[in-house]
Amino acid sequence: MLLDGDEWAARFERFTLEAWRLETLPQYLVPQEEEEFEAFKAGARIDPHTYSNEYTDDLKRVRREGKSKGRVHIVSRPLSDYLRYEFMSYLPHAWAGEDIRILDVTDRDNPLEGVQDFWMFDHSEVVLMNYGPDGRQISREVYEGDLAPFIEYQRIAITESVPFEEYVKGIDA
Repeated sequence: MLLDGDEWAARFERFTLEAWRLETLPQYLVPQEEEEFEAFKAGARIDPHTYSNEYTDDLKRVRREGKSKGRVHIVSRPLSDYLRYEFMSYLPHAWAGEDIRILDVTDRDNPLEGVQDFWMFDHSEVVLMNYGPDGRQISREVYEGDLAPFIEYQRIAITESVPFEEYVKGIDA
């Protein structure tokens, strides 16, 4: 089943314990980010100490409700412009309560080679995130098979990654 609009948004309202994401791409072309991404490439930066938006507000709500939201992003250096842009907002997201981790595969084999982006909700539902080669989202679809491999992908991703704030110490993101 393909997901969009309210059906997609409902996943983030009704999970009871954890919403977790695996990100595998060096770039995501998101129409809502286009203007901010262009400004970033032109030198604009946010102040992570004062940055707040709908997403950070929602992360705080999730934490207050005793739930967790997290992600692991698989990267390799040099970081793409998009990753440097995304990293800029990761810090206030982490401070708002998201468990963000980085799995850098620059000098090693990727333990999740070939695994596509997905969201997993409460270890009971997986939504596959389908992207074109340029990082433009094509669709989201509910996975209808055995979830055990995705639970294992999450375990591997978390075990093999480091917390975002640890990763960025000493690198120019």
